[in-house]
Parts: sequence; C-alpha cells; structure tokens
Amino acid sequence: MSSPQVQGMIRTFAVVMLSSVAVAQNSQQIPTPNPGNPADSIPAPAVAPPAKNLPPPPPGKSTVIGGAIARVDPVRDEITLRLFGSNDTMKVFYDERTQVYVNGKRIGVLDLRPENHASVETTLDGTRVFALRIHVLTTLPEGDCRGLVESYDPGSGRLVVASSLSHESVHIDVPSGTQIVRVGQQGFASGQSGTSDLVRGSLVDVKFQAGQKGRGVATHIDVMATPGSQFTFDGQISMLDFSSGHLGLLDTRENQTFEFHFDPYRLHNIRELHEGSKVRLTAEYDGSQYQVVDLTPE
Repeated sequence: MSSPQVQGMIRTFAVVMLSSVAVAQNSQQIPTPNPGNPADSIPAPAVAPPAKNLPPPPPGKSTVIGGAIARVDPVRDEITLRLFGSNDTMKVFYDERTQVYVNGKRIGVLDLRPENHASVETTLDGTRVFALRIHVLTTLPEGDCRGLVESYDPGSGRLVVASSLSHESVHIDVPSGTQIVRVGQQGFASGQSGTSDLVRGSLVDVKFQAGQKGRGVATHIDVMATPGSQFTFDGQISMLDFSSGHLGLLDTRENQTFEFHFDPYRLHNIRELHEGSKVRLTAEYDGSQYQVVDLTPE
C-alpha cells in the first residue's frame, strides 16, 4: 500500500544503471628507524579523532535512483549524478552516514570516479536528496520510478513518467504481459489491472531493469490512483485552513499525514471542525491532487 499524498510526489523518480568499476587503493609506508640514533624511533600511530555523534539517517521512505557519477564535490558534500535514461543531472548530498560499496566491498565516497555507474538509495532530508547508500555494481539490479503518468503509447509500449525526485520525465518500455496491479487506499479497487489504467495523471510505481538505448524495461507496475478514483480515510485533522482550502489528516491506519483540498461552500459541516477532530473523509483524485467530496465527524 502506498501513500496517496500527491503533493509531495508530483514529479517523482528513481532509476538504476550499472557497470564495472576499478577502485584505487593507496598504500602507506612506515619510515624505517635508524638503530644508531636512539632518538630516531618509529613514530607512534596517530590517535584517530573521536567519532562524531552523528544523528540517525533522515526518516522516511527510501528510493533507488541511478546513473553515471559526473562529479564528487567534497567541499559542498554533494555528488552530481547523470541520470539514466536522460541527459539531465541531479545533485545528491552525502555525509559521514553515507555508505559506499563496490561489489559489496566498502569504499569511501572520494573513491568514486566520473562515469562510474551507481545505484543510489536516497531519502529526503528536508528539501535535499540525501544518499543513504551508494552501490557500484557489475550486475543488473532493478530500478524504481514513482510518479505521474505523462503519456502511454499502446502501439510502441512507451510509458513516460514524471518522477517526484528528479523532476524529469523518464521513458520506460512496457513489454506485452507486464504485470500491472492496482493498489491503494480503501475505496480504490485493488487487484489485476491493465494498460488502460496508464492514462495521463495516474499515479504509478514502476519497477524496471536497464534496457537498450538508455531506457528501462518495466517488470512490474503498481497503479496507486487513476483520475476520478475515490479513497476513504479515517483520521485526525492536523491542519485546517479555510482561506486556502487545505486540510491535513493524520491517517490512523498508516500513521501518516496526508494533504487534501476542499471547497468550504460544498462541505457545510466543515466549519464545525477544528484541529484534533476525528473524521472520516472521502476524497477524489483528479490527476494532480485529492479533493474532499464527503466529510463525516466521528
């Protein structure tokens, strides 16, 4: 089950591409003492500074993106990644919490080299994309792409998705027979679906493998919402703004806060509610946001 919150998902992305990489290792020589000079002795190893009390990694759902390393900037603590499937780049931030591996062996961030192909597990740290783990591999793992369908051509099987993370369009080939499944909140008919759900504005989560010509090949597609579908939520109002028509709801089943839009003139009983009120609401997804169509206090 995936979060139906679209505000934070619109133009969402995750991709994976990989290749082999050579890791340079540096050796360190220890000076040889002069036995004839008592003062000349092997210097004691330097004492490593105490480890910083680092905070835990940012919470929240992680997403895998990928592409070629274009640049590692140790001054700004950021990696520029050339995204798989496009000529666009995005910046991913790192710090001491970021773990980097090549074929399962731990290396440092500065050991990454331009044009290394990497699979990067990321999460949002405020407004920044933070790298939790970076894998440089020689095998072909799957990638993830979550976002809104921009277009789908049944003839060519070409799916274009606007991802939330990269803010770019991702082109994915959907072979005949690809499993497409509806998942989502109560009120959205779950189960087997088809390419008819791949309409503009549908919210999807696509798993795919690296294919030819820089495009991914879909292996599985989850459809979280289609324009016109309705969802039912039970929870507690966390934010209520009558002037802008925004409502925040802490869903008790998923323990997540979702954002909705409402027309105060259509929902006559909403003036009786306040932050902390428990409600059941039905919202309709219009392809970009969720609009409250019914609201019942509990």
